Amino acid sequence: MTPATKLSLGCIADDYTGASDLANTLTRAGLRTVQTIGVPADDLALPEVDAVVVSLKSRSIEAGLAVTRSRAAESWLRGRGASHILFKICSTFDDAGNIGPVMDALRADSSDSIVLVTPAFPETGRTVYQGNLFVGSVPLNESPLKDHPLNPMHDSNLVRVLARQSKTKVGLVDLATLSRGAEAVRARLAELARGGIGAAIVDAVFDRDLETIGQVALDHRLSVGASGIGLGLARALVAAGKAKSDAATAMSEAAIGGPAACLAGSCSQATLRQIANAGKVMPVLHLDPERVIAGREEAQRALAWARDRFGAGPILIASSSTPEEVAALQSRHGRDAAGHAIEQAMADIAEGLVQSGVRRLVVAGGETSGAVVDRLRIPGFLVGAEIAAGVPVLRAVGAGNGEMVLALKSGNFGGPEFFSDALALMP
Repeated sequence: MTPATKLSLGCIADDYTGASDLANTLTRAGLRTVQTIGVPADDLALPEVDAVVVSLKSRSIEAGLAVTRSRAAESWLRGRGASHILFKICSTFDDAGNIGPVMDALRADSSDSIVLVTPAFPETGRTVYQGNLFVGSVPLNESPLKDHPLNPMHDSNLVRVLARQSKTKVGLVDLATLSRGAEAVRARLAELARGGIGAAIVDAVFDRDLETIGQVALDHRLSVGASGIGLGLARALVAAGKAKSDAATAMSEAAIGGPAACLAGSCSQATLRQIANAGKVMPVLHLDPERVIAGREEAQRALAWARDRFGAGPILIASSSTPEEVAALQSRHGRDAAGHAIEQAMADIAEGLVQSGVRRLVVAGGETSGAVVDRLRIPGFLVGAEIAAGVPVLRAVGAGNGEMVLALKSGNFGGPEFFSDALALMP
């Protein structure tokens, strides 16, 4: 892809697994999509595409750095003709974090008077009603997802949450307004903007709500939300003739072969169940978190264990623990220090696995995925088959280690047999 190529949609994701989720959603909706890791170099060879998702690891870093990286990504995407930018965030939002500061900076750059914001994605059980985020039938702050070890969420009212993070006033476009169609939403946004409100949480309960939101969002240069709004934008682009609905998959079907490995760093209940089920069909090694924090010997032990078992099939190495165990570890060593040590240990292990010949790698956990991809220096991915909702197979582009396929999943994504399901689609 050359700088002259005009993108239909540019996206900036604040973590790698969220970027994969969005890229998968756009691909399913018909957009030819590439996910990059960080802001791409100008000489990175990419195919002709409709959308590029720039993956940043900016969700949990210092706000000023998150803003700087996001603005650099925006500049790269605008330079390739993207008239609309989606700032992709997690569908569970964040009580305290970088959503507000990044939104404020990108809004200023775009000169939009008001920004549409929604993390809703009904397909995955995330809905917004009267400005409150629900997981299934319960408010987020009453669900197990409230206890993310790095980004907890204890207030489901997104108007309040975003107002605490942003320098602008935050309003609401409720479901009753949305149900009256795009013109009603436009009128409500204009009313809010006249009142000095710079961001609007938009309710969404059904897939058709996302289509209305996407149609209206394209009037603006910036939107903020999870993959659901990406779906709405993609469908609106196809309906407007700005992208084709029959985009060919970018993923090569050529088999990779060789050893396969899984790494699990997420502490979500879903991932813990997936690890338990994987243990029925493949060897599983649980890392000792105290030894991980003490030094690199635990990672070396894990690599030696893995190399002894490559000939028998896939293996899984897990640093995952229950929320209670994580809390105890954080209380002893500090939240940031414990998280960083475990992420770096998983990155060390991933690097050692690839050096040992692994070319099929499944990674569970957003922070873990970010650390692994950074260490492997993979600049981008072509998006392929969907393993589970929001999780595609990714084929590395421009990787120094040669051909590789990966799956990067957020902790709560995937079915009970996720690891086996992923490997079955990674020949």
